[in-house]
Amino acid sequence: MHDGIKEQNGHRLASLALVPRAAGLATKDFKSDQEVRWCPGCGDYAILAAFQAFLPGLEVPRENVVVVSGIGCSSRLPYYVNTYGMHSIHGRAPAIATGLATSRPDLSVWVITGDGDALSIGGNHLIHALRRNVNIKILLFNNRIYGLTKGQYSPTSEQGKVTKSTPFGSLDHPFNPVSLALGAEASFVARSVDSDRKHLTSVLRAAADHQGAAFIEVFQNCPIFNDDAFAPVKDSAGSGQLIRLEHGAPVRFGPGGETGLRFGPFGALEPVPVAEATPGSLITHDTSLADPSYAFALSRLDSADFARTPIGVFRSVDRPSYDSLMAAQIDDARARGGDGDLAALLAGGDTWEVS
Repeated sequence: MHDGIKEQNGHRLASLALVPRAAGLATKDFKSDQEVRWCPGCGDYAILAAFQAFLPGLEVPRENVVVVSGIGCSSRLPYYVNTYGMHSIHGRAPAIATGLATSRPDLSVWVITGDGDALSIGGNHLIHALRRNVNIKILLFNNRIYGLTKGQYSPTSEQGKVTKSTPFGSLDHPFNPVSLALGAEASFVARSVDSDRKHLTSVLRAAADHQGAAFIEVFQNCPIFNDDAFAPVKDSAGSGQLIRLEHGAPVRFGPGGETGLRFGPFGALEPVPVAEATPGSLITHDTSLADPSYAFALSRLDSADFARTPIGVFRSVDRPSYDSLMAAQIDDARARGGDGDLAALLAGGDTWEVS
């Protein structure tokens, strides 16, 4: 195996694309020998199966795939995938993954996290990994509850949610994970559903092909502490609640695709019957817009009752990844002054005197 070095704008950059392909791998090759242990009916089983079935299509050697997780039910996933992996610290998986991705650009680095892990104690790590555009893929399993610690409300629980820690109903306004990621200007943002394997696989593929940080929210059912939280979305075939986004296609939803979207007077998107719309006023989905305002407006269609819920890729734009910029900066520094001298730096004149 060569080191995967290529030239770009005069700089030497490592690239996963230059790692020799590992054709011939199958789903079974990515199943570990560990017993999968989640509650019966947990949506994590479906996500794990889709992820394991997706990985052979990357044609990346197992030793070049790393799965990093934090703490929570979702974070058990690295045990069940036969690659390198790490069950790390609560909320800190993006930080550990950042170190891997920047020091080893030949790796395919995946972060597995949950709504509590990523959006509570890990909130800062998440947003900074996204804004820096570190070349990692983040899967956030959102079940709108703390499952591992037995049913407390989470940062995505709806207002009024009665749980063990909010017996009179939650007073907190919940995070919208997609809006949060877009607010951090993530270069790739998507959403899928645990039970829609075909859709989830397509989103995983798009994230893998993206150079930079990719954020995927996955609606995931917790049958023990928050069962059927996403039932309106899963049972909404033809009802108009689910809006499937496809790049380059007109946004249509509802029975027979009779409803479209247009911009309102203040920039928000509003549904309108296609038959009543002014020609040219209805939007065609475009994931490549440099300004995230449109994608953000899509994310604001969400509501607690899932009246209109977009799924698919919201945004996918080209922007230099953090690891490529870091490699270029190191090359520039070496070109100007050669390799650094750590001993000279430690013994240098820039010191503090404490009296």
